[in-house]
Amino acid sequence: MTLKEWNAFCLFRDEFCFQVEQWKKEADKMGLSQVQKIVAKNDNVSDYPIENIVVYNTELNKVTKDCDIKLIIIGDNPGKEEQLSKNQKYLVGLAGKIAYGYFKKNVELDIDFRKNTIILNKTPIHSAKTKQLTKMLQVVKKQDENLFIALKNMLVESQKFMAEKTAKLHSVFAENNTELWLVGYSELKNNGIFEIYRDKLRESYKKFKNAYEKVYIFQHFSMNRFAIDLRENYNENISLKENIKILGNRHKIEILGE
Repeated sequence: MTLKEWNAFCLFRDEFCFQVEQWKKEADKMGLSQVQKIVAKNDNVSDYPIENIVVYNTELNKVTKDCDIKLIIIGDNPGKEEQLSKNQKYLVGLAGKIAYGYFKKNVELDIDFRKNTIILNKTPIHSAKTKQLTKMLQVVKKQDENLFIALKNMLVESQKFMAEKTAKLHSVFAENNTELWLVGYSELKNNGIFEIYRDKLRESYKKFKNAYEKVYIFQHFSMNRFAIDLRENYNENISLKENIKILGNRHKIEILGE
């Protein structure tokens, strides 16, 4: 990392860590873990221990100035594996394993999924399935209108925070051609769970137009959707890297516009 990148990363990490602690306190006051349990049960999710309602990615603490960051990856939100106290890391469940395998298999990308990436989410608020973020609101609304407003505000604020801070961080790394991959685009569409994140990200990149050129959007790694989408749109006459950029740019135009 350059000194500028390192300073930008440290600032981002400190702000993110501090903010997660504030959201954790708010979530505890709301009794959000109980709401998450109710929603998971209603969604036929097998019982599991909810250990962290809001999840900071502890892998960020292992990043040093000597790390070679080649890619920033943005997932959806922490799932069952990510929130466990023994983990508290992003993309370590099945989707993460698929992503790790993809990069390991395709050596021409020259990226170690765990060593050369910064992995973030659109919100650090946990749910067993991403769609349950909306269902949590539905459950809370039936219980307490004030609680509903508090949770809705936290979901909105967390998305705006992550979008704005991520764009700012990427703007520094993009000076050395680091790309940002936004994976899982279906909920970025109108009326999707992450519509707020999308709008704030688009607004934030207006300040960083050169960095915006290095933003790409893809389907999620889960269920091999990333690889399937790429395969269905693959042009054998160009390289894998070129195919990825073309597909990622196409989806970016669909979601964020020109």
